[in-house]
Amino acid sequence: MTRESLLTYHFFIMEQSHLTFHRTISFALLFLLFFTSQLFAQQEEEAVSEEIITNVIKPGKIEATQERINQLQVPDGFTITKFAEGLGNPRMVITGNNGAVYVSRREQGDALLLRDTNNDGSANEVDTLITKKGAHGIAIHENKFYLVTVKEVYSANLNDDDTVGELELLIDDLPDGGQHPNRTIAFGPDDKMYISIGSTCNACNETNEENATILQANPDGSDRKVFAKGLRNTIGFDWHPQTQELYGMDHGIDLLGDDESMEELNQIIEGQDYGWPAIYEDGKQNKIVDPDSLTYEELAAKAKKPLRMHTAHSSPLGFVFYNSDMFPDEFHGDAFVTFRGSWNRNPPSGYKISRVHFENHLPAEFEDFITGFLVDDESQFARVTGIAVHPDGSLLFADDSNGIIYRVAYEE
Repeated sequence: MTRESLLTYHFFIMEQSHLTFHRTISFALLFLLFFTSQLFAQQEEEAVSEEIITNVIKPGKIEATQERINQLQVPDGFTITKFAEGLGNPRMVITGNNGAVYVSRREQGDALLLRDTNNDGSANEVDTLITKKGAHGIAIHENKFYLVTVKEVYSANLNDDDTVGELELLIDDLPDGGQHPNRTIAFGPDDKMYISIGSTCNACNETNEENATILQANPDGSDRKVFAKGLRNTIGFDWHPQTQELYGMDHGIDLLGDDESMEELNQIIEGQDYGWPAIYEDGKQNKIVDPDSLTYEELAAKAKKPLRMHTAHSSPLGFVFYNSDMFPDEFHGDAFVTFRGSWNRNPPSGYKISRVHFENHLPAEFEDFITGFLVDDESQFARVTGIAVHPDGSLLFADDSNGIIYRVAYEE
């Protein structure tokens, strides 16, 4: 073989080796790419399988006809009738000692005065009491009428004819409302003012320490402080008539699925932290947010747990203890909760009133008291909100969807 032939053969072998090397590398890269894509696809499939589904289901409003009211389920001996109607969007309800009924209307920006002057169980006089943008929480204490908006608290003298005098501004710097601007106000057995301040968000670390709390202050608004924190949105709260202990219903966190997080019934104790946003229910960890400084385990250990829980997303609004004489004795010391109803659960929950039965002055269980407002998963004729005990012993509650105040009475 000539020298030229040897060189040609040598370069041919080198070229084939070079091509084989590149083919091997290419094959390896293709295999690696295929394996990686399969791995990512598997991880994505697993992630999708664990994805939390939020169902947006908003039952549509239908008319509150007498036929539909007649089919409401109430315990034996109880009747439910219209106390007033055509009220727009009534929210919170309170009563005066002489039977006057006061109703706030957030969307209309006012509060109404309703009177039943002929004692037939329905209001025959409806007047605008005050006009104030954002009016929501209302209370009466020592012959004064109180009203809270998103950022302000007002008081006014209560007149002999159930009307009020000029509003006086007591507080003007409550925290911003955000997602939960509906403040409520009440006075405790200690004569202190209590204001519920909801969170600005579904679940986040608040920048203002007064958000997601219940505040306490003097009747003139002075010496304001955080009474309890970690409460996402406790609109309804009241004091047990025998023990004088404070209880309230807190809204659970959204976007955790149909059954989480549940609505929480808490005994609200001064200085306690109820866990929101990192801890919910009986100590579950909410991974939507990162804890500020402590670990999830440390936060769960110090969070005050609810005494009872109710179906998620039911949206508790009103909460009142029964402390009158019309209802049977077994209702004394029990509480009533209005559940306005879900918008993000399948099937929908709420749209009812529940009784919280207390045993030995502690909450034992929830019992349905009035149901039937949710006709099916697609329609409802009441989203119940505020609730109050009338001086005659009946129960009044508001529907801010069809604009009705209902009266619940008992006859043996």
